[in-house]
Amino acid sequence: MTKFLFAAAAATLAFTAPAAIAGERSFTHEGVTYTYSVTSKDKVQVLEGRTNKGGEFRLNVKNGWVDGYVNDTRVSFRAPKDKSGAVLAAR
Repeated sequence: MTKFLFAAAAATLAFTAPAAIAGERSFTHEGVTYTYSVTSKDKVQVLEGRTNKGGEFRLNVKNGWVDGYVNDTRVSFRAPKDKSGAVLAAR
């Protein structure tokens, strides 16, 4: 779960970039590949996807917070403020 929270935070950073709003994207962190899509609705960014290990997630980013579910477990954490997330997510 902790590994996923780090990856989710990295993904959240990547979504703050305007170019990341359309299409399906993916990144790999510690051997797990995360594939997701981003949609925007009423000032909320919705990150929805799956991992190559069979996990699923849906995260809502609004007002500096990330709330959602990861494998049916509720998660909530402050969204990172750094806008250079595309570089972090690519690591």
